[in-house]
Amino acid sequence: MTSSTVTCDRSHTNFDICSINGTCSLDQRTGTLALVDSTSSTSAPSVEKIRPYPRKADNLVMPRIKEVTLTSGPLGVTGSCDITYDSPAIVFSAGGYTGSIYHDFIDGFIPLFITANFFYPDRDFIIVVVNPKEYKHKTILLDNENASSITHCFTSAVVGLISHGPMTIDPTQLPNSKSLVDFHNLLDKAFNTNLSTFKTQKPRLILVSRYGNVGRVILNEEKIKEMLENVGFEVIIFRPSKTTSLRDAYNLIKSSHGMVGVHGAALTHLLFLRPGSVLVQIVPLGLGWVAKTCFESPARAMKLEYTEYRVNVEESSLIEKYSKDDLVLKDPIAFRGVDWNATKMNVYLKEQDVRLDVNRFRQHMNKSYEKAKSFMDIDG
Repeated sequence: MTSSTVTCDRSHTNFDICSINGTCSLDQRTGTLALVDSTSSTSAPSVEKIRPYPRKADNLVMPRIKEVTLTSGPLGVTGSCDITYDSPAIVFSAGGYTGSIYHDFIDGFIPLFITANFFYPDRDFIIVVVNPKEYKHKTILLDNENASSITHCFTSAVVGLISHGPMTIDPTQLPNSKSLVDFHNLLDKAFNTNLSTFKTQKPRLILVSRYGNVGRVILNEEKIKEMLENVGFEVIIFRPSKTTSLRDAYNLIKSSHGMVGVHGAALTHLLFLRPGSVLVQIVPLGLGWVAKTCFESPARAMKLEYTEYRVNVEESSLIEKYSKDDLVLKDPIAFRGVDWNATKMNVYLKEQDVRLDVNRFRQHMNKSYEKAKSFMDIDG
């Protein structure tokens, strides 16, 4: 583009992306970005509206995302800038499902990384957050209740975030070929972990613990921990919550040589593992398809030693609720069918806990121990 314009690409399934090419001003109170030096005074200004959240097809959450307006016309009478930045802006929403670490990354941090590397590789930019909730980064927040009357101006702006899919970065779609490993390296640079303070004599294994009435809890967790220690691991129970510090979690997990846990949002912490580490995903009955999408694919992209332990019928608590001839147990794929809905999903996600066969799981983890030990011997 050589002239100042407002454009939008609405051709993607999961996101829209708009840009304003030219010096623009931001009205925090109305959520409007406008060209400062508009040359279209004799014609009607172009106006585009966008909800900058990468879940375009989600009819439940999208109505709750604040709409942002882009216009080629002047914002006000004077068009003056109270604060001028010598950088572009990326405007996106931290609303929606923000608050779950899984969604924080798949709908926020990773799409932001992709968008920044697509539009502004190797240069600074300003973050403008819509629906800020408790966003703790140094940003400009668009919040109707607390909006400032200060006008901010940028060299240009992109509104919306590009998504390549759940926890996915496709290097072929980025001009600098960045990958999920590069995203991990960015986290590493941000948290600046000193591994020399975390030395251990045994391979350190993080056991991700689910607790409470949330489903997919390991009912015999203490026995599993004891077995893993007998295999040779130093086992650390990790029970993340919404108040868990990302820095503390990063330091702990990066210092480890492997992580094991039942399929769930907390396995998002795989992004903190060093490439070459071991990841074991315990896959409850009926969740093989979602386990692959959510965590197997990104684990392989992260160059982790990924394996999974498939829970059998006898290890699932669903056997206490359903007969062995019920489709729920006999054929989860047939039970799911084409009419996959929240009720069916919750059978496997919410109603199901697991009681692992200690001897069967030991055989699996013996192999994982060898991989973790080899990784520790090489990388420390």
